[in-house]
Amino acid sequence: MTEETYRNPVLNADWSDPDVVRVGDDFYLTASSFGRAPGLPLLHSRDLVHWTLVGHALERLEPGSEFTSPRHDCGVWAPSLRHHDDRFWIFWGDPDQGIFQVNAPEIRGPWTRPHLVKEGKGLIDPCPLWDDETGEAYLVHAWAKSRSGVKNRLTGHRMHPDATSLLDEGKLIVDADRIPGWFTLEGPKLYRHDGWFWILAPAGGVETGWQGALRARDFFGPYEERIVLEQKDTDVNGPHQGGWVRTPSGEDWFLHFQQRGPYGRVVHLQPMRWGSDGWPVIGDDGAPVAVHRRPDLPPQPYAAPATDDDFPGGRFGRQWQWTANPQDGWATQHSGDGLRLTCVRSVDAHDLRKLPNVLTQRLPGTPSAVEVDLRLHSEEPGARAGLAVLGDAFGWIGLQRGTDGTVHLVHRFAESVADKERDAAHPRLAPGGRVRLRIEIGAGARCRFFYDLGDGPSPSGPVFAATPWRWVGALLGLFALAPVGAGHAGAASFTQFRITDL
Repeated sequence: MTEETYRNPVLNADWSDPDVVRVGDDFYLTASSFGRAPGLPLLHSRDLVHWTLVGHALERLEPGSEFTSPRHDCGVWAPSLRHHDDRFWIFWGDPDQGIFQVNAPEIRGPWTRPHLVKEGKGLIDPCPLWDDETGEAYLVHAWAKSRSGVKNRLTGHRMHPDATSLLDEGKLIVDADRIPGWFTLEGPKLYRHDGWFWILAPAGGVETGWQGALRARDFFGPYEERIVLEQKDTDVNGPHQGGWVRTPSGEDWFLHFQQRGPYGRVVHLQPMRWGSDGWPVIGDDGAPVAVHRRPDLPPQPYAAPATDDDFPGGRFGRQWQWTANPQDGWATQHSGDGLRLTCVRSVDAHDLRKLPNVLTQRLPGTPSAVEVDLRLHSEEPGARAGLAVLGDAFGWIGLQRGTDGTVHLVHRFAESVADKERDAAHPRLAPGGRVRLRIEIGAGARCRFFYDLGDGPSPSGPVFAATPWRWVGALLGLFALAPVGAGHAGAASFTQFRITDL
């Protein structure tokens, strides 16, 4: 890679189902956030290569009663980001509730509360279009078979221009069961170009699928289709589902994801052009590129979404999300640095996957070392806190207060089929109730755990292979908890959280 080129992926972590829009000289991207809060991450770039996280559009998932405990594969699926009438708009489908939208005058907000545009089960991947030529507004969405019994088809609506409601019952505009070889058509992104309505939509499933393009002279069809990006002889499996954006100089680019198991869905940037026959050509004649000339945009300094955190004043950075809607008192603000987490009492203390009070961020997509200092302040027997790798299986290392009042270094794990954790190493005394924790994440997301009680780092337990959730990559997590009981159970503090390349 040189100053004139970039290397994929441009976002090497789980920024799932990306969509992108340009406003002036700025590019903005959002992604799925499923059951974590805050949701709908907002990323900014000036060159389409370097991105920073500038906020979230969804403070809490609604209705709140549905997200008091983790629902890792539910919530916010495949959003669409648009700019219309001097406002930013994000539409998404909650597969259990329907199609929502939020909007704001600026990318950093204030964002409106979620508005339910269409209620129903299995309504996913919505995308609006305001047609500047006619003044009409439209909405297209896909279907989740797990909720509706239907998939592989797209439904279209006329929409009120203020995006508060739909103007018809909807019409089946693409039935991919009628397209030879196509299955799991979803994730549509809707555009107007060159006199056509265009739907850029993936098919074939997240692991092995492809990117399709469909076009029609009328929004309601009939549509003709073509595959415009697929793996071919590259090592980029299933390159699809994303958004098209045009630079001020007229260059076209396409951002999409690649499913990488425990790392989730990482984001690639592909060159795009319109062929002589009027169809889009993405990548290197339909194959994803690994290295390519940078977009014709002013050079920008290196930037990436934040990972490290000193937690100034007890506040955590934008990169962190809870595993469900947060409650007051989980994290305490104070005058110094460091994150102070309350040891929340829970009947699920034996299984981190069920806890809403785990503070998470994305697993890095390259070999990395994750470190944090931990001190356990709680005097409550059974109180514990630690650093976790969290997925369908999980592993964690940290401190626990014993029934005799001593603090032990503990390392535990649970397989995906297990309903409670087990020791991954023998507990050992932790004098002073403090430790430096370290997880080294190697190739294939194989994790080695270490601890430093003051005499240098020591390895702990066997290698743990991180696993994803169904749709979500593995997460890094910080937590503090205590068994069920009466009264306040104390707290734990975390300082100097760092992720470094290995």
